[in-house]
Amino acid sequence: MAEKTQQINQKHTPERSCVVCKTKSPKRSLTRLVVIEDELHIDLTGKMNGRGAYLCQNDGCWERAMKTHVLNQALKVTLSDEFRQQLLEAKPSS
Repeated sequence: MAEKTQQINQKHTPERSCVVCKTKSPKRSLTRLVVIEDELHIDLTGKMNGRGAYLCQNDGCWERAMKTHVLNQALKVTLSDEFRQQLLEAKPSS
């Protein structure tokens, strides 16, 4: 009975995977990118509607996301040069 009580009291922490390196992390530690009506946004709240993809805080993942088609495939859109510049500006500082 004590085991069941402990399981009930534990709060679930949602996890998501980085689209580049595939490592799982708590949702709040990742940056969410969202497509809303063919427009790309950086979702700071994590609650915006639309198709989303997550990037971890690793510089290598951000570099690869900007240089390859990983985000195009995850978000099912074609990234513009303008959005790639936005990504560069939003990249977390190490």
